[in-house]
Amino acid sequence: MATGNPSVFLLTVNGQIEGANFPEYDNLYCKYCYVYGHDWTPTSGLDEGITQITCKGSQSNKLIWNFPLETTFKSTSPSGWPQLVVSVYGPDVFGNDVVRGYGATHIPITPGQHSRTIPMFVPEPTWRLQKFTSWLLGRRPEFTDPKVVAQGRAEEVRSLRLKLILTRVRSQGFVTVSFQIMTKDMKKLGYDTGTSNTQPYSADWSAD
Repeated sequence: MATGNPSVFLLTVNGQIEGANFPEYDNLYCKYCYVYGHDWTPTSGLDEGITQITCKGSQSNKLIWNFPLETTFKSTSPSGWPQLVVSVYGPDVFGNDVVRGYGATHIPITPGQHSRTIPMFVPEPTWRLQKFTSWLLGRRPEFTDPKVVAQGRAEEVRSLRLKLILTRVRSQGFVTVSFQIMTKDMKKLGYDTGTSNTQPYSADWSAD
């Protein structure tokens, strides 16, 4: 019996949060989540998580997590293509967990293997008194919801810019993520994401 045309396409995201480079800090861990449009729904795997705490090696400033990512989404439209949001945390001089950086990257569109290095930033107090008070109390400025760094609609971008103006931000550190992307039924719905740079895993999951 012939099957009808698909009504949705699937996007599978495998890979790992490989590690980070924060020369000034050690004993860090990473939280991650996805931000996606209204047409997108996770169907399997985890759409948020937290890595283990890791420390630098004796000969390197790199922090290694190798934390796995495995999530499948379904959607009817590429609009709102998922983004990965990462937030890195670690202890201050008083032992309090404070944010060391926020960052985000779009999930690659083309099937195959990809690597992304995500620049990180951290909010900073606007005034010196605020900076001293936050250091003394161990309460650094941070976003209530890290997903704000991946906002894309015009009103959300304006809101984010206002927050950044009020707090200021400072760039520090990088997080490296590797992806293995697979799609299904995109071409059947009229979407061409290009040719995969790896062999497809099966006849159903491919660079369609």
